[in-house]
Order: sequence, then C-alpha cells, then structure tokens
Amino acid sequence: METAIIKIGNSKGLRLSKTILEKYNIKDKVEMILEKGQIILKPIEVPRKNWETAFKKMSENGDDKLLMNDVFEDENLEEWI
Repeated sequence: METAIIKIGNSKGLRLSKTILEKYNIKDKVEMILEKGQIILKPIEVPRKNWETAFKKMSENGDDKLLMNDVFEDENLEEWI
C-alpha cells in the first residue's frame, strides 16, 4: 500500500486511515521498530491486560500461594533496626 508523507508543523508524518487504525487496534501510540531497511509500526498492547481476571481465577483455584517464605528462618531482622 502506498501512502503519502504529510507536513505536520516543522515535522512530517504518516496518516493512517480509520480502517487501518481499527483493524490493527491502534489507539494513541505505536511501537516503531527500525529493522533491515524497514520501519515497522506495532500497536502497543495494554500492559497487565486481564491480570485481574487471572489473579481472581488463581485465588479461586488456591494457586496464589507464595513459592518461598517472605522471611527466611535464619534471617536476622535486628540488624535492620
């Protein structure tokens, strides 16, 4: 697909159609990857998306236990006072 580079103030930009924005779920920002003579634009996914649901499911399954003790048995907490 060919598209024009447009002037935006002192800079230039690339205009993406509404169709492309919706199809690739592009919101306010994209990740720009410069690779082997190519420019790749990737939508930025929402970090920690659906974590709340995953944590709730873990809790319901009893799978949210600590993998190691919060404090070690031989730890001397007095030295931190």
